[in-house]
Amino acid sequence: MTAGNGGGEASARPRRAPEGPGAATRILADYGSAFRMGGFDWDLVAGTMAMDSAALDVFDMDPGEYDGRPESLAPRVLPDEGRQLDTLVAQALKDGSEQYGAYFRIRRRDGSHQWTHTQGMVHRDDTGRPVRIIGVLRDATHELTESAARLGLDEGRRQRAGVVEGTTAALAYARTVQDVIDLLNDSHALEHFGAASLVMGLLDAGRIQLVAEGPEGAFVPGTRFTRVDEPYPMSEVIRTLRPRFIDSPRDFAESFPVLWPHISGLGITAAAYLPLIAQARPIGALGLLYSDKSGFSEDERTLLVALGSSIAQSLQRAMLYEQEHDLAEGLQQAMLPRRIPEVPGAQTAVRYRSARLGRDIGGDWYDVIALPGGRVGAVIGDVQGHDTHAAAVMGQLRIVLRAYAAEGHPPATVMARASVFLHELDTERFATCTYAEVDLATGVVQVVRAGHVDPLIREIDGRCRRLPVEGGLPLGLSAEFGRLDYPVTTLELDPGQTLMLYTDGLVEKPGADLDEGLQWLSSLVRRGPADLQQLADHLCEVVADRGGEDDVAILLLRRHGTYHPQGTGRFQQHVAQNDPEALSSARHMIRAAVRAWGAGDRADEIELVADELMTNALMHTDGGAIVTLRMLTGPPRRLKVEVEDRSSALPRRREAGEAGVSGRGLLLVDGLSDTWGVESRGGGKCVWCEFTVEH
Repeated sequence: MTAGNGGGEASARPRRAPEGPGAATRILADYGSAFRMGGFDWDLVAGTMAMDSAALDVFDMDPGEYDGRPESLAPRVLPDEGRQLDTLVAQALKDGSEQYGAYFRIRRRDGSHQWTHTQGMVHRDDTGRPVRIIGVLRDATHELTESAARLGLDEGRRQRAGVVEGTTAALAYARTVQDVIDLLNDSHALEHFGAASLVMGLLDAGRIQLVAEGPEGAFVPGTRFTRVDEPYPMSEVIRTLRPRFIDSPRDFAESFPVLWPHISGLGITAAAYLPLIAQARPIGALGLLYSDKSGFSEDERTLLVALGSSIAQSLQRAMLYEQEHDLAEGLQQAMLPRRIPEVPGAQTAVRYRSARLGRDIGGDWYDVIALPGGRVGAVIGDVQGHDTHAAAVMGQLRIVLRAYAAEGHPPATVMARASVFLHELDTERFATCTYAEVDLATGVVQVVRAGHVDPLIREIDGRCRRLPVEGGLPLGLSAEFGRLDYPVTTLELDPGQTLMLYTDGLVEKPGADLDEGLQWLSSLVRRGPADLQQLADHLCEVVADRGGEDDVAILLLRRHGTYHPQGTGRFQQHVAQNDPEALSSARHMIRAAVRAWGAGDRADEIELVADELMTNALMHTDGGAIVTLRMLTGPPRRLKVEVEDRSSALPRRREAGEAGVSGRGLLLVDGLSDTWGVESRGGGKCVWCEFTVEH
């Protein structure tokens, strides 16, 4: 082309930046089409994902097939890799990452598999909550095989090298030995190498344990465990640390006459046995069995040895993950209660499901504490972190919280003291926790929440609702910042109702906020079985099926219809000064206790006197008051009200003042109760009165 027709001049000028609205987008679309790369915009709040035509082309989907929901793409992604991709995205959202990237495979219309790469940028709002992911998708098939292409290999060699590289990339996600076996069987690596099946054995204390048996009917009795010195091919390659390639049936029969008669009818024509070596020591052996092959080329042998090396590294990593997880899980289980006590008047169900991610085991815990007077404490909590240190901190915190509750401290004090303990412990961890103290005779529940998720209440008919509980800071943090005043929420648990406590692993889902997770859980509970144990099992099964990667602890407590504790009923509540909510809560609980204990016609009198004594203590003393109600066995049966304060000044009965506002307190107590009195207690005093009640 000459300068006269503009060709040379145009080619000499530098290319200008695109002009006009949408020009850059059109050029990006052109490049995306040319290089099989497209973009997506994932709205995490709405749960929708917009994909351009190039991205849909990478997924081998027509625009009319896609409805804008990311779930619609799931059938195209291989199951194991889909779960791994979900885990990667969830971790990026949870740990504050700004971006992520991953290779995974999709299944195209024709059934073939295609390597795909995605890169996403996470956008968050002012609070740090992830709201949007913008990213790209591209066909990475050629990328994973380009190293082989640079070596100038022929098409068959490039394909096999690509299989090795692709298999290696996929094995990076394997967490267990079974993951490795499943991936090899599902990755089409065997198909590309021409193998019909595989066998695998792992070395353990001088014996080889068979973990993958090969084709159906291939298992030879007595070979589940074999010695290294026996005349089998896997034994040989482990002894010699050298691969063994069997070129023909005759070669197999002559080399291993003990094994061949058992497998001669399987149509095996060749085999490759590879030692699995990691860190210069054998950990097992892999056998690839062929049904239509004769001999191995030098290239094939080289690539198979490379495949064996990759598999060995993945197996060692998987075995280490399993060992570490078993150790961490054992520690975690040792820190949980060995048994849950029988609770008269209630049924309980507890579950703990660990995340299967190596050492990634958390500090989730539950506890049920039997308390005097027909009361029970229910605890659920989660120590920050996913490691053995989190489990160790959890064990100490659980024991301390149980001790504070058993000492008789009110729920707010139990939580505050546990927070101080954690703050003074030699750790930087904090913990979220919910503690509920339930009086099974009255149904009164006092709930204290420290940064934890809200409980749920399941009705008798299965309906489920969230229980909003005013909360304080997580344990450890509240002590650090001097905010130890935990508010107490008081409610009544009716017979047949179930209190549900759980950790956030039950409701957290990738791309969804907490409210959505709670709605999902409420719907799940509503449709779940009525039996408490079956419901707990059902919740754990659903989390496992969903691929949850966080620990989950669950505590369910259902109150029975009628329950009267043996001996003395008891209710105690601390009421701080200038705390109208605590005073209101105490009044509420007194009403419920009097009604539940069968006070009959004297209920109004008891409530009025108790309220008068509490009000006097708060008005005329410092430091608040402790109100206690006791049901004393007869005859006659009596209900005793005690109000204790820190003042040593004894009250005196006097006539009302000129305005008629003050002076009536003890006159009211004297007139309504059967007997009353005052006694010294340490540096303070206790004003008490008794009421005779009918059976």
